[in-house]
Amino acid sequence: MKNIFLVLISFLAISIHGQKTIDFQSKDGLMITADLYEASGSDSFIILFHQAGWSRGEYMEIAPKLTKIGYNCLAVDQRSGMIVNERLNHTAREAKKEGKKTEFIDAYQDVEAAIAFVKKTYQPKKLIIWGSSYSSSLVLKYAGDHPNDVNGVLSFSPGEYFDKKNYISSSAANIKSPVFITSAKKEKKNWSGIYEAIVSDKKQFFLPETDGNHGSRALWERFSDNESYWKAVKGFLETI
Repeated sequence: MKNIFLVLISFLAISIHGQKTIDFQSKDGLMITADLYEASGSDSFIILFHQAGWSRGEYMEIAPKLTKIGYNCLAVDQRSGMIVNERLNHTAREAKKEGKKTEFIDAYQDVEAAIAFVKKTYQPKKLIIWGSSYSSSLVLKYAGDHPNDVNGVLSFSPGEYFDKKNYISSSAANIKSPVFITSAKKEKKNWSGIYEAIVSDKKQFFLPETDGNHGSRALWERFSDNESYWKAVKGFLETI
């Protein structure tokens, strides 16, 4: 009876938070772990990618708030990362076990695989991709490499974090979908060139009046200026 009770409690916890963990394959066969947060009756999706050294745990607080405004969310463990909010990056762990490369650039195939998985499995009418730090650059690259595949992009603290010169800017120049870029105030210099390269008139950026924070954690409640970021994010989503 005790075990049944514990299973029931676990099931209820998942149901209350609208979250369950799933696995799917990357382009090279590596198993990717992700948390699915479901918004009842919605056919809109946001795929969430984490920052360097972290995991899908970056979105434990953020994703439930996005479901409340009507978006299903998939928070993905990329192969480049480790842990945050006590949630271990399972994809990175498996990649190391299999001897696969885990640099930032190696995670691009995980971004591609996650988008392909969501499109095939859920067939959303609206698909938005969202990145943090190095992955915020990768989602911009994807949107430029596949200009007709997504309906919007949110990029938190992007930059040319890769060895290849203008790796992100050259792709960003081809973006057609609406784009939102934000960061800590001092980080604007890291992405101003990327922003300028985007020729679409559907782009916008936000910088806080405060110092702000790096990556998607800017939306965490522990930071006093999180509401200003949320206001900007929700305003952008309303335009898509």
